Amino acid sequence: MKYYRLFYMTMAAFVAMSAPAFAQDGEGALISFSGAISAGLVMIGAGWGIGRIGSAAVENMARQPEVAGQIQTAMIIAAALIEGATFFALIVCFS
Repeated sequence: MKYYRLFYMTMAAFVAMSAPAFAQDGEGALISFSGAISAGLVMIGAGWGIGRIGSAAVENMARQPEVAGQIQTAMIIAAALIEGATFFALIVCFS
């Protein structure tokens, strides 16, 4: 139930933020709207991925505190790689 509410609120935010895309003249309006939807999906995916990395890292640090430094370093590197791919995808969405 919680996920449905989050999904509906996210979709409402996308529609509210993409209103200027509908106000454009010509055929470019749908292209701008698809870019907004794509950018939103990219950000949701990146947030989900970084959240999964963080939760797994904290869980593993709690299980093995002696290797917490190595886990944290690997988590930061993986999160940076996800952010790099996210920035690239956003540039592609807005091009």
